[in-house]
Amino acid sequence: MSKFFISLFFLFCLVDGFSQEKSKDSISSNKDSIVYKSPYGIRIGIDISKPIKASIDGEYNSGIELVGDYRITKRLFIAAELGYESETTQEDFTNSTSKGSYMRLGINFNAYENWLDMNNEVFVGFRYGLSIFEQTLNSFTPNVVTGQLNTPPYFTGNVNNVPVSSDLNAHWSEIMVGIKVETFKNFFISASVSYKVMISNTEPNNFKTLYSPGFNRIFESGTGFGFNYTLSYLIPFKKK
Repeated sequence: MSKFFISLFFLFCLVDGFSQEKSKDSISSNKDSIVYKSPYGIRIGIDISKPIKASIDGEYNSGIELVGDYRITKRLFIAAELGYESETTQEDFTNSTSKGSYMRLGINFNAYENWLDMNNEVFVGFRYGLSIFEQTLNSFTPNVVTGQLNTPPYFTGNVNNVPVSSDLNAHWSEIMVGIKVETFKNFFISASVSYKVMISNTEPNNFKTLYSPGFNRIFESGTGFGFNYTLSYLIPFKKK
């Protein structure tokens, strides 16, 4: 009889241990099967680098840029920027001001794999840009030469005030890289740099387009660079 009870006791311990192990496996399996859904919606914001630049750069008069994007897949976003800029360019012999509106439209691809319910981005983007603006030649000085070293010039270099304004436009493409971090729920801070290539731009008579809003300074190579530092807020529509 004692052998029977001893055998029954060991059988109970074996069954209890098996059931506990199965329960742990079930709990672990349930934890592993948790799915974190990502928010989908419209994110809107503003580039705060432009008012900062206007306060410290004497040639940059003013600027404002609104940004936005819409998530269409887990990693792909439709993105756009709308803005206005005014900048005065001082060269050796000319002073001119460009001002006008612009837009950039394209996509962002998020290359960052988020953990759990994080919603950060390390993105690569492409944009098509269009700017409609005017450029005013505020003044110019004739580029005179002396003919010989340390001798008076042949012509006097008087400053001429000739306010000539022309309606202009520019088209370009750009590629950008940046990061976007969710600091609070649905609130993001983003920084990006871009490399721009001019497709076409109109030139005023007897002068050059030196600056295009949205494109920035136009170099001889037809290229330019840009920087953005934005604050934005996500308005979520759904999660999936």
